[in-house]
Amino acid sequence: MQYHILKSGFDLLGNIALDGSKSISNRALLINALSNEPVKLQNVSTSDDTHALAAALSTQNELIDVGAAGTTMRFLTAYLAVGKKQHTLTGSERMKQRPIKILVEALHKLGADIRYLGETGFPPLQIVGKKLEGGVLEVDSGVSSQYISALLMIAPLLNEGLCLFLRGKGVSESYLQMTIDVMKQFGVQVHKHGQFLVVEPQSYVCKTGNYAIESDWSAASYYYAMAAFCHLRGGRCHLYLDGLQGFSSQGDSVLQHLMPDLGVQTSFTEKGILLNNGVLGAEDKPIFEHDFVLCPDIAQTLAVVCGGLGKDAVLSGLQTLQIKETDRTQALANELQKLNIAFAPYQNRSDVWQLASVDKLPEQNVPIIDTYDDHRMAMSFAPLAMLLPQGIIINHPQVVSKSYPNFWKDLQSLAFQIYEL
Repeated sequence: MQYHILKSGFDLLGNIALDGSKSISNRALLINALSNEPVKLQNVSTSDDTHALAAALSTQNELIDVGAAGTTMRFLTAYLAVGKKQHTLTGSERMKQRPIKILVEALHKLGADIRYLGETGFPPLQIVGKKLEGGVLEVDSGVSSQYISALLMIAPLLNEGLCLFLRGKGVSESYLQMTIDVMKQFGVQVHKHGQFLVVEPQSYVCKTGNYAIESDWSAASYYYAMAAFCHLRGGRCHLYLDGLQGFSSQGDSVLQHLMPDLGVQTSFTEKGILLNNGVLGAEDKPIFEHDFVLCPDIAQTLAVVCGGLGKDAVLSGLQTLQIKETDRTQALANELQKLNIAFAPYQNRSDVWQLASVDKLPEQNVPIIDTYDDHRMAMSFAPLAMLLPQGIIINHPQVVSKSYPNFWKDLQSLAFQIYEL
């Protein structure tokens, strides 16, 4: 399937009710399942990843297939290890190529009964749940914060609790802080002492009768991109995004501070935020630079924004992008090249990439963007329809359901025209 996307005019006027944060939803679902007294969760993400986790937490089947849901795979590995049953945990072919060895080795040290059913270090896994003792554990924090989050969330159920020593420089630490914040909402404190995280044995108890999940700042990034392109074209931007909070545990909320340099101003309302055209001249810095180590999920969006605006950029902190749904840095390089935009490693480093923009995007042909089974590739490139007279074609557009099932419908509400090819 392909979508041909066009935009009618340059104005961006409307109201979008954003879905609940996938990251917060997945943490809240798992912790709620570990709680002795589960509560009602409100504004839960409708994403495929969250549906996969919810289904896995409620299934009676021994075989659990999470598909392409990476967070679900990692969180369930720890969750099932402290359960009472035996399960086989598997996923898509790409999931079987995504490493999980660090988490499995950590759980082995806690006494977990987990073995590989295929290649060592990768799913599928056979997990026999049992009570784990806990204690002191050293973990490499430089690969994925999801490993640490998975361990932290089961820590209160361990006989001795857990004392984690985080070795090395951490990545995606904002997601780790998000885990700690959600645990706190369910009555569990994580004590920080330098590079140590300590959780005492205890029970999860949410003190309120429900838990409301904040809307998704990652999804907001695509509307910031549209607002930046609206500003470039001199259109009117007056776009409400409901459900977002300024003081957020989501690392992607940094958008409110990054985007003024790219022509977009953020105002907070009672319901969320309002995006407006920025002040003229605010975006005149010659090169856009940012370290995405705390917000890797918006790196693709910002790369495309800079390419669309004709702004050179240096994007650092991209080391985790190679082990996502696809190698996102290489995928970006491949697709930006179709727009004559160069995106390449800076001085042969895997964590820093440089974008060399062009003065004008090609206007004669309709670029066809491959998505690599990656939802963020589809959504990051779609806003370029505002800048290309012939629009843009997205291959396999249905991949957006992984995190934002209503994305195309919401674009149509903003005068985007979408034709299935």
